[in-house]
Amino acid sequence: MPHITYIEPNGTRHETEGEVGSTVMETAIMNGVPGIIAECGGACTCATCHVYVDDAWTDTVGGPSMMEEDMLDFAYAVKPTSRLSCQIKVKDELDGLVVHVPERQG
Repeated sequence: MPHITYIEPNGTRHETEGEVGSTVMETAIMNGVPGIIAECGGACTCATCHVYVDDAWTDTVGGPSMMEEDMLDFAYAVKPTSRLSCQIKVKDELDGLVVHVPERQG
């Protein structure tokens, strides 16, 4: 199972294991990561699972779809590495992924 690290704004790290085929959001929820609210349950209709993909992982994770970009307009403090964690599928290539949780969700 791929390891995913979530880093809170205060620096607290949450080391998790994600199930291949699930999403980075589902992994956060299953592991009680603070700051990932996921109000829409992963339907890409809100921006409450917003994360910043660590710079070392942006190429591997890839960029957002057009629909995701539209939803990111509602996210708080969007950066070039912003993604909705519900749209990042866990796969073996993401073993070691690091994402940062924003101060608050949009």
